[in-house]
Amino acid sequence: MRAIECLKYGSVENLVLSNVKKPIPKDDEVLIQIRATSVTTSDVLIRRMNEPMISRFILQLIFGFGSPRNPVLGMVTAGIVERKGKDVSLFEVGDKVFAYGSISPTKRRFGSYAEYICLPEDWNIALKPVNLSFEEAAAIPYGGLLASHLLKKTSINRGDRVLIYGASGSIGTMAIQLAKHMGAHVTSVCSGRNFELVTSLGSDKVIDYTLENAEKQLERYKYVIDAVGNSKSSTLKEKSKKALTSNGKYISIDYGTPLTPKEAFLKLKTLVEQDKIIPVIDRIYPLEKIAEAHNYVEMGHKRGNVVITI
Repeated sequence: MRAIECLKYGSVENLVLSNVKKPIPKDDEVLIQIRATSVTTSDVLIRRMNEPMISRFILQLIFGFGSPRNPVLGMVTAGIVERKGKDVSLFEVGDKVFAYGSISPTKRRFGSYAEYICLPEDWNIALKPVNLSFEEAAAIPYGGLLASHLLKKTSINRGDRVLIYGASGSIGTMAIQLAKHMGAHVTSVCSGRNFELVTSLGSDKVIDYTLENAEKQLERYKYVIDAVGNSKSSTLKEKSKKALTSNGKYISIDYGTPLTPKEAFLKLKTLVEQDKIIPVIDRIYPLEKIAEAHNYVEMGHKRGNVVITI
């Protein structure tokens, strides 16, 4: 089968289209013919592997030294079940599904930059929402699960003021919608070119972090949610950490290891089918142009998700 292999850490030139062995499902696994995946910020981080020394050492302990232990990256899958193991009971051949290759910090599997992948049936895999295309379904798991992880650290009551920094990315666009679903009054921080997008997703107020003295627009918030972490900062971001009510809380995507439990994954599916949340896609690339997709994501200005069709 065709797959994109990361031959070693570094630039996008190390992403090479190869022919690799088609996987065979174990007794508890399904073989999925992948129709769409996505390039996430985490994918780019792993491919580059240029974090500070201690962080880089820890990451390479997890993913491999010098090159990824599994050279086929990618954790997001949308496709069709082609084959199933003898013990599989939740899915049938021909089912249209979407999935995320992580169920816990110790159970994760890369390999969606390819034509096929095998996943255990009890991981984060479910029937694709009927109201989404494969491309749209591939734009749900990454941002949706990480936004769910952030919002699980809150106890939002109706009317609570929530500020989301990095609101136009894959995590931020989901965080807006999930916070609004919980009843929050949402202020989104992004560049001015993304105001229309975040407003369409439910933002009540917007702040352009690129403007001089933007921090003067800050109010007091029950929660300040940082959806970009230490990769980006600004005067506004530093000021927002203190723009909290007396019982307010600052929550960053960089705090702790994100959890991706199955109940959160299935909740996303339900909310999508109820039209409570929608996927946001910036660009779509074919598998052969995944290096271009990585370059675009690495620029740090994508809106929502970058999807790969296979």
